[in-house]
Amino acid sequence: MPPLVLLINGPNLNLLGAREPAIYGADTLADVEARAAALAAELGLGLEAFQSNHEGALIDAIQSARERAAGIVINPGAYTHTSVAILDALNAFDGPVIEVHVSNIHRREAFRHRSYVSLRADGVIAGCGVEGYCLAMRRLASLLVPGG
Repeated sequence: MPPLVLLINGPNLNLLGAREPAIYGADTLADVEARAAALAAELGLGLEAFQSNHEGALIDAIQSARERAAGIVINPGAYTHTSVAILDALNAFDGPVIEVHVSNIHRREAFRHRSYVSLRADGVIAGCGVEGYCLAMRRLASLLVPGG
């Protein structure tokens, strides 16, 4: 069984492709998940995707990953800048964590420059559009798959 990666997307990412396409692009979350799943299989990883607009549901997903996932790719959306609770949940997870942002959060409003998740993340990918998810999968493969 290949190492499982949990792909977690936070609030408003269910609106990818429809919300502010000038910032986030035209790809939908389903497009992103399908590309990530195909690449995961090619890299010798399993993938499970999860999205919620609710902080507690994201925390529950992270906690459940402790028992079954080898790594996490997370785009916490706006919770990036506000959620110590998500940081605490990630700190209880032993595997690698890659933080992804579609936009470059450092070129946006000042309040978006601070990421609590980055305090735990083993890598951060920002500003690469939805391609950032595939970059994150490649990084996790290098950490989780022998010879990856």
